[in-house]
Amino acid sequence: MTDGAAPAPLETFLQHLAHERRASPLTVASYRRDLQRIERWCRDQGIVDWPQLDHQAVRRYVAWRHRGGTSGRTLQRELSALRGLFRYLLREGLASHNPAVGVRTPKVAHKLPATLEADQLCALLDHPDDDPLAVRDTAMIELFYSSGLRLAELVSLDLETIDRGDGTLTVTGKGAKTRTVPVGRKACAALERWLAVRPTLAAADEPALFVSRRGRRIHPRTVQQRLARWAQIEGATRGVHPHLLRHSFATHLLESSGDLRAVQELLGHADITTTQVYTHLDFQHLASVYDQAHPRAKKRR
Repeated sequence: MTDGAAPAPLETFLQHLAHERRASPLTVASYRRDLQRIERWCRDQGIVDWPQLDHQAVRRYVAWRHRGGTSGRTLQRELSALRGLFRYLLREGLASHNPAVGVRTPKVAHKLPATLEADQLCALLDHPDDDPLAVRDTAMIELFYSSGLRLAELVSLDLETIDRGDGTLTVTGKGAKTRTVPVGRKACAALERWLAVRPTLAAADEPALFVSRRGRRIHPRTVQQRLARWAQIEGATRGVHPHLLRHSFATHLLESSGDLRAVQELLGHADITTTQVYTHLDFQHLASVYDQAHPRAKKRR
């Protein structure tokens, strides 16, 4: 942790994430932000090298961040990044211990993911507009909801990842793992409309499926801004973002099919426990219906 340029161990770890672990650029950027924040705190504490960081110092860091109002979820993410760094340092013989192992963070309230109702999604999607950017935006929203894509997965799509005959997409998810997902009829139609006008925007040598007005691969922030814009135009009562559409996809699919394993595969979750949050959403829906419909469940007025 020397002054000036970023420390070599941190930079080599980030290169390890990008090239060996094949983490996405967004993941690497997140690790960089979290670890540089810890590094700055260490410098203020007189800790000048990563191996000097011990268990007690990590606990003090967590307490300091918590007093400052940092959420338990954010602290869990930061500790995960620190544990990952030290696993790498141990592997390379640059550290003798992992000081983040066993450090606890404040309990995290398990918030269920928000979703949109089907009629809200229809209002967002059914806006006939021949403007190429509007056609592009409709295709992106349809894909988010049709196939449950993450934001990073959508912006990384290339023309060659679409199988137009089969109605499927090859998606590269977390850890550079690929999966094939179906594309619904409405989304296929929206994609065909976009592909018809894409040449008016895209540079001749650009492989990306979705491009900006400048003709190059669209930036994640642009996608977020365009979704928020359409939500505002359609008078949505809440902000719309890519993960909200992904949550809606998973929830509506599980409500209709009840097949948790299939939803896991479509979302690209490595562990089915990640997918199980949607069973809680489904139960909430069933409980609401029960409360309203069952004679013995109705509340007294």
